[in-house]
Amino acid sequence: MDMPTQRGSGSLLVAWQLAGKNVLIVGGGEIASQRVDSVLVTDAHITVLTPSSGLNPRTQRFIAEYPTQITHLDKKYDNNPAELGLLNYDMVLTALDDVELSRSICQYCRDHRIPVNAADIPPLCDFYFGSQIRDGPLQIMISTNGNGPKLANLVKRKIVQSLSGNEGAAIQKVGALRVILKERAPGVGGDNGKRRMAWMTKLCNEWDMDELGKLDDDSMIKLLNEGWEKNHVPPPHALGIKHSVEMTFYPMLVNSILPSLIGFAVGVASCVWLRKK
Repeated sequence: MDMPTQRGSGSLLVAWQLAGKNVLIVGGGEIASQRVDSVLVTDAHITVLTPSSGLNPRTQRFIAEYPTQITHLDKKYDNNPAELGLLNYDMVLTALDDVELSRSICQYCRDHRIPVNAADIPPLCDFYFGSQIRDGPLQIMISTNGNGPKLANLVKRKIVQSLSGNEGAAIQKVGALRVILKERAPGVGGDNGKRRMAWMTKLCNEWDMDELGKLDDDSMIKLLNEGWEKNHVPPPHALGIKHSVEMTFYPMLVNSILPSLIGFAVGVASCVWLRKK
């Protein structure tokens, strides 16, 4: 299906690297816990600013489980950014019921070029979180640009239903294979780089997710010896990798055979009913 082309009124979707950076989350309720959950995967240093009485169970659990990554400041934000040291943070997220306080924090951050997000107040946000799908290194974000977060969840469900569940493992194995290949054929750009890219592209086109996910250390070396060195991509079975019968048959059953069987059964039942009439 061709998607309509639209220019303007959108956002730049990027993968923001926050490892080692300092992120402040003002608030400790359910929305704050969602923010903590989203930021934890980035290996950032997180500070949660809220009185202990404002912590919901999930936020409390995160603080207890990640003591080296999360710092809890047990106090209320007093609208004094200098005292809090806001300039020491690389990103600020507010999850407050107080709109005016969120607005004040956002204005200070914007004045000092600190990226800021205010939960449920899209006009105050420099960026949005969106609905996310995670499977190891695979991350997919669906954004409605603040227009309909619940609709983003519906789109997320449709995407999840279309995935096999093998994508994350396959990406991990392909990443490991690329590292070994770069060691064997080093260099950035040039003929080596172009040949690596062409060979990896051909591999990903000819092998499916299930097969790529079954690569191990031995089969990677064999794949490079038999494939890369001889400038071709051997089929998975040549390396002893077999495709799962269940994984191939089930989608075929659901998408092709089952509807046909149901249609046939309905047709037979209709004929029998008409004859009885």
